Amino acid sequence: MQVIDQLAADLRAAFPGVRGFSARNLRYMRDFYRVYSDYSIWQAMLAKVSWTHHLEILKCKTEQEREFYLRMASKHVWSYRVLGHHIDTKAYERWLLGQTNFDITLATQPQEYRGQAKLAVRDDYNFDFLELAEPHLERELEEALVSKIAQFLGELGGYFAFIGRQYRIEIDDKEFFLDLLFYNRELRCLMAVELKTGEFEPEYGSKMNFYLSALDDKVKLPHENPSIGLIICRSKSRTIVEYTLKDVNKPIAVATYNHYATLKDLPERIARYLPSPEDIKIRLEEIPE
Repeated sequence: MQVIDQLAADLRAAFPGVRGFSARNLRYMRDFYRVYSDYSIWQAMLAKVSWTHHLEILKCKTEQEREFYLRMASKHVWSYRVLGHHIDTKAYERWLLGQTNFDITLATQPQEYRGQAKLAVRDDYNFDFLELAEPHLERELEEALVSKIAQFLGELGGYFAFIGRQYRIEIDDKEFFLDLLFYNRELRCLMAVELKTGEFEPEYGSKMNFYLSALDDKVKLPHENPSIGLIICRSKSRTIVEYTLKDVNKPIAVATYNHYATLKDLPERIARYLPSPEDIKIRLEEIPE
């Protein structure tokens, strides 16, 4: 520590008026070198984000987590404040845990597209900005999300455009209504969102499969990709979700909202569900640069 303090003093004396040579900044530079000195394959990514971004990313504990935030900050042009928010709210863990059937239902799409689709959803959504009382009805949840659509779009993660609520689909003179309908500009597809204030039930998957078939047949434009469904519940059994999605032929993701007591203890609560290091490496490679 004394060496760094003395070096900082010497640099300030040698370059009077030049900022950035405080002892704290020198320690950051040392940490930056220690973390990235052996990551030659990351050089292109490292140059795409600012120094303040790197200060946030250096807080991450693992190489895979750092790579995820580097890729995401570069891809989505996050400000360092937005990046810090995603790190604080465990976006990396919530992405890793995402339960979808995309690998099967989007198998005919390029690998890059499947990677983009997985990035478009996450395992748990933070709806703290709604300040909803407990318990609450599905209608109240829907109204609260629509009233704060800008915050909801931010939580969805980018590239989403809101089309409408209670979106009407008519089939054989019968009306059906989707809770929320979005369009993802990057995926060029419709995304149907169904909201549930209770625990996930297997029949939700069948209903969403029906909605997606109707959207693809009656709403999707010829140049657009197949519609994707997102079911957001208050809680879920991961095993029941896995069995539900196993033989569904439409791309569906199942997530929860505000499921964990605090986001800070999220990793401890879900550690046993995290993929292996080998699987994490594969998933990171799917993220388009």
